[in-house]
Amino acid sequence: MNVQEQIRNYITSQPEPKLSEMQALHLRILQVLPACKLWFDDGKNNENKTVSNPTIGYGFQIMKYADGKTREFFQIGVSANTTGISVYILGIKDKTYLARTYGKELGKAKVTGYCIKFKTLKDINMDTLESAIRYGVAARS
Repeated sequence: MNVQEQIRNYITSQPEPKLSEMQALHLRILQVLPACKLWFDDGKNNENKTVSNPTIGYGFQIMKYADGKTREFFQIGVSANTTGISVYILGIKDKTYLARTYGKELGKAKVTGYCIKFKTLKDINMDTLESAIRYGVAARS
């Protein structure tokens, strides 16, 4: 199964209204990042144990770890969770930047160092979310 099929299966496995919202968010990100590399992380480790929610990934970066090792990874991630949807903007060095810059304009969202979590798309300002995504990709390019 290719990445597009994995993404489609993941999105369609969600109950409504989350299915429609994940699909709308996926299409919006593809408009913002039309030529990006797509990823799908099923949330399982090497031992096939679930360690996180499945995540759709967009973009490409080389992550460097403290031990000097590197890993290819996505820049933007989207994941359904029990209370809504999380958007991950990875690789931003300043862990207060997202909250300071976009937090007040996003709407009803919890913003941490690299995660924007919200219950439903209607609770957030999509243009502000798009700006945060664009910033995250540009910051790592």
